[in-house]
Amino acid sequence: MKPLNIGMVGYGFMGRTHSNGYAQANHFFPCEYKPVLKAVCARNKEKAQAFADNWGYESVETDWREMLKRDDIDAIDVCTPNNLHKEISIAAAEAGKMVLCEKPLAMNQADGEEMCQAVEKAGVKNMVWYNYRRVPAVTLAKQLIDEGRLGRIFHYRANFLQDWTINADVPQGGAATWRLDAEAAGSGVTGDLLAHCIDTALWLNGNIKDVSAVTETFVKERMHSETGKKEPVKIDDACSFLCHFDNGSLGLFESTRYARGHKALYTFEINGEHASIRWDLHDLHRLEYFDHADDSIVRGWRSVHISDGEQPYMKNWWVPGLNIGYEHTFIHQVADFLKSLETGEQMHPSFRDALETQKVCDAVLDSAAQRAWKDV
Repeated sequence: MKPLNIGMVGYGFMGRTHSNGYAQANHFFPCEYKPVLKAVCARNKEKAQAFADNWGYESVETDWREMLKRDDIDAIDVCTPNNLHKEISIAAAEAGKMVLCEKPLAMNQADGEEMCQAVEKAGVKNMVWYNYRRVPAVTLAKQLIDEGRLGRIFHYRANFLQDWTINADVPQGGAATWRLDAEAAGSGVTGDLLAHCIDTALWLNGNIKDVSAVTETFVKERMHSETGKKEPVKIDDACSFLCHFDNGSLGLFESTRYARGHKALYTFEINGEHASIRWDLHDLHRLEYFDHADDSIVRGWRSVHISDGEQPYMKNWWVPGLNIGYEHTFIHQVADFLKSLETGEQMHPSFRDALETQKVCDAVLDSAAQRAWKDV
């Protein structure tokens, strides 16, 4: 097999999910290319070395710029806070490296456009880690929609609910809670959680035309981990928005970190003229399906267990009836990226795909600030 030498910047939660994807992909999805974990980069050399030892990276860097100079690295995986995505991705593209960037693509649309232009000018392979596309049940939903089984789409609704920031003593900033710091994250739940919902929606239901949004920051000040002082919180704790899709359907989206009892509830439901589908991350191996064409005496919602070999990705795993989980979405994304190298096809979501999600996020935040409908 041909080696694909990986250099990863960052070693947090996403660093683990990506590393597991690289380690497992070839075991289940045969391909001409094989990821090789060449280097991991982080400012703390001791912690980076511990991560490298655990996951099998061959070397450690403390400056990502030095990593880009290395001839033995083909692809840069950007697993950093959002404010570093642009600089690292553009520099990697200019160095001729493939770029695999965590979501959201950038801090805003303008930065995202620069990133797109950089990878396109350099002609390097690129992708963004919107992993929920690779849940087999979600991929099956895409297949059913594309086959026309739902008919004309009327409604798309989604939510992503968490509760981990309800405590006002949770700080902002630093390695653990950078998502609460606008300087590092850009936004709160809009870029962190709703971005996933939006990417999935654009993939399943097409582009969004306009939005009307509201946001709220429930805790106005938090201690900053780096300054030790209480500072204003500038991210959104909660966001809801309405929208129109290009296909004429209506959208309803909600996300919050203040839904007590929910750690990561991501759901969507799509209603069409012939059928409806819905999915729940807490039961991610099932797709619920309602078909109005069924005989009335048995018409109702059915729960389809996604484990059969004819369903997306599942022929590469176990036997029918056995489940896979969250970590497999990253394995699928790595496998699809490797296959795109083999076939020469464009990998999705690309930077340009992810820019469309960024545009919606920006419009949502602008709409909430202006208390007005905004075009995307």
